[in-house]
Amino acid sequence: MKREVLTLPVEGMTCASCVTRVEKTLKRVEGVEEAQVNLATEQVKIQFDPEKTDIRNLAAAVEVAGYKLVLPKKTVTSGSTAAVSGLETEELSVQEQSYRELKKKFFLSATLTLPVMVISMIGMTDWFMRASPLSMDDINKLLFLATTGVMFGAGRRFFAIAWKLARRFTADMNTLVAVGTGTAYVYSSIAVLFPHWLSLTNVSDHLYFDTAATIITLILLGRTLEARAKSRTTDAIKSLIGLQPKTARVRRRGTEVELPITEVVHDDIVVVRPGERVPVDGIITDGVTSIDESMITGESLPVERTVGQKVIGGTINKHGSIEVKATAVGQESVIAHVVRLVEQAQGSKAPIQTLVDKIAAVFVPVVISISIVTFLLWYFVGGLSFTAAMINFIAVLIIACPCALGLATPTALMVGTGLGATRGILMKNAESLERAQTIEVVVLDKTGTITEGKPTLTDIIPFNGMTQDSLLQMAASVENRSEHPLGQAVVEHVRRKGLALKELEGFQSHPGLGVAAVVGENAVAVGNDKLMREFSIDLGTAEEVVSRLSSEGKTPIFVVVNGVLSGLLAIADTIKPTSKEAIAELKKLRMKVVMITGDRRATAEAIAREAGVDEIIAEVLPQEKAMHVKTLQNTGAVVAMVGDGINDAPALAQADVGIALGTGTDIAMETADVTLMRGDLRGVVQAITLSKKTVATLKQNLFWAFIYNVIGIPVAALGLLNPMYAAAAMAFSSVSVVMNSLRLRVARI
Repeated sequence: MKREVLTLPVEGMTCASCVTRVEKTLKRVEGVEEAQVNLATEQVKIQFDPEKTDIRNLAAAVEVAGYKLVLPKKTVTSGSTAAVSGLETEELSVQEQSYRELKKKFFLSATLTLPVMVISMIGMTDWFMRASPLSMDDINKLLFLATTGVMFGAGRRFFAIAWKLARRFTADMNTLVAVGTGTAYVYSSIAVLFPHWLSLTNVSDHLYFDTAATIITLILLGRTLEARAKSRTTDAIKSLIGLQPKTARVRRRGTEVELPITEVVHDDIVVVRPGERVPVDGIITDGVTSIDESMITGESLPVERTVGQKVIGGTINKHGSIEVKATAVGQESVIAHVVRLVEQAQGSKAPIQTLVDKIAAVFVPVVISISIVTFLLWYFVGGLSFTAAMINFIAVLIIACPCALGLATPTALMVGTGLGATRGILMKNAESLERAQTIEVVVLDKTGTITEGKPTLTDIIPFNGMTQDSLLQMAASVENRSEHPLGQAVVEHVRRKGLALKELEGFQSHPGLGVAAVVGENAVAVGNDKLMREFSIDLGTAEEVVSRLSSEGKTPIFVVVNGVLSGLLAIADTIKPTSKEAIAELKKLRMKVVMITGDRRATAEAIAREAGVDEIIAEVLPQEKAMHVKTLQNTGAVVAMVGDGINDAPALAQADVGIALGTGTDIAMETADVTLMRGDLRGVVQAITLSKKTVATLKQNLFWAFIYNVIGIPVAALGLLNPMYAAAAMAFSSVSVVMNSLRLRVARI
């Protein structure tokens, strides 16, 4: 079965019930497997079978529901190099257009409402009537005309959507506004145009044009401020998209030509001068420099890069001029991958949103019922006049609009995931972000996670009159023929010191033991203790040194020259400089830290002591890591697994939260719920802190979204709330939720 996924803007959504309606409408279309709406971005992610339906059918269904699906002007395929991310430019422009349209409507509404308010407040005073050349009937008709402009000019959208929904026997926030303001407007209009119908003696005492116009204006003000604030929640995406240069200087046919970034292809040689952004992902073929990768990894200090090392597109070349061979362009680039992950996370729903959606599905019908009961009780039981009961009816409708409810969760998640992206923390989805704050146990892989992941020569101990340099030259000359990682660590150390390797003869490899050869006139053997027993070498007092090195987590290598033990070399996978600090921070967060490794227990214990880990699981086969994670989960704990290798992928998948280091393999990053763009364990602390602060903000938002309704509805029903104050409270509830989410942008993590 074919499957296509599209993310498209939706116009006309205003509250949580709109979200539910659009999702249900799309899911009813044959061929649609999933539909997820994000009110903060005003987008819907649709997964469907293109053989059963198409984009026009989807748009038609949304149109019937009372909303508009904005279709792309052109199709951008996943392999295109024309844009960093499919529809981002168009989506952002739609959002900007929406803000500008709202701003125009607000200013139109405010311009017409201001005289209505002023005349309603002072227009009926004796001195005004004496000074005015117009009669009271003329003034009332002017109020009618100005309010009509507000209702069906600036406020037309509320009534248009409410009418479409009414035809389908459904309702949303637009229905509440339309019914509330429409009731006040219609009643006042009848009083002005047909006063005899209502048997009114003083028409001016029964006009509520100022109420209707002010409610529309205040709601439009709230929407305008909300749209402006919501656009700031996508700043992270905008900044990521803006990282990629528009052009690149490419070497072709022996000359440098400046080309649009869309024309750069694989294996092109790109010239990058000091101070310029690297246009593409690639490998340095010439030059040495330092690269500022802070915008991708969150690492503030520039990193040294030389021939053969990778660079990421969008990073800044600080000093030297370099030439880069393009290995990834367009949608294949790191920036495109990051943007996709952030968009995916921002468009997903947190588990807590399910509860909000269920509430929103019944909220509007319940509110309409409460408002009708309020009117009936006040009119028939409370003894209020029709107009007074109507005002209470309107106040209940207006204060109950669930706009903030729909924005509470997505705005917090958008800002949180955006902040994470700027710090090199990529969340796969909203569920991962929400779950990370519940972590109780953090399982750390040793090699490449706590440690550097590559063996390093740490100790050089010569015996029997041998010098350190001679010992190194002998050992490295033999190990140069070997491909074993421990031997290569010795060779690399010798090369860094500038020592020359010697010619050798008769090279022999002893698998699992070591190597041997004749170096000059000397027979040299380099290997482990088993090789020493094989060659019947007397270790003498070296056994004490070997015991000490092993207790420190180091692997001893014996060097024998002409049948005599001439020295020891120690190899260790050293811990990263930041690992100890990160583990200490995790403990401060009251988390249990466990190290898991396939190394022997003595080595694991030594690393654990140095890093500050209290519990270790050693001598574990790769396929057993997931089993040990499951054992920890069976104790009832929420477990996070942190790793970077292919052998960590099953454990990352098994864990409640899998965290992959971006310096590791692609399969680990694809399996994990969270990806850290740099190989630094402090990112784990940051990810958990980010999750805690985002979820805290989300809960604050939900509190404020509900409190307006929980307090406001009873107050309005009791006749203690003027509809205009209700409109102001409702409008600014949405703004307060978005602004509270935006506080996350400056949070310390």
